[in-house]
Amino acid sequence: MDCLFCKIINKEIPAEIIYEDEHVIAFNDISPQAPTHALIIPRKHIATLNDISAEDTEVVGHMVKTASTIAKQLGIDESGYRTVFNCNSDGGQTVYHIHLHLLGGKPMGWPPYQEKLKEDLS
Repeated sequence: MDCLFCKIINKEIPAEIIYEDEHVIAFNDISPQAPTHALIIPRKHIATLNDISAEDTEVVGHMVKTASTIAKQLGIDESGYRTVFNCNSDGGQTVYHIHLHLLGGKPMGWPPYQEKLKEDLS
């Protein structure tokens, strides 16, 4: 399989790993969109959210719980953080192995594109 995240899981490609257990691995994003930007991925290859089966719901829940654990470890749990799953190209997914973005360390606007729009208008 030619999946970037599977290669990270298999230690074929280096990553700045910040957490791992038997179900998930988390590492810092190489193109951070916030001061804290980690990716949490399941060890099992699941291409998109559309491909999650009933047997995968436990690992997806574990991904979310892991995000809160990491947020606490990184000291952003009290100030707040955002978690995001992207699905397929219109949803912004670029690597087809589900992953949960954990972003924090700065105030986040809503909707997300509003921040970019403000930059463009400046």
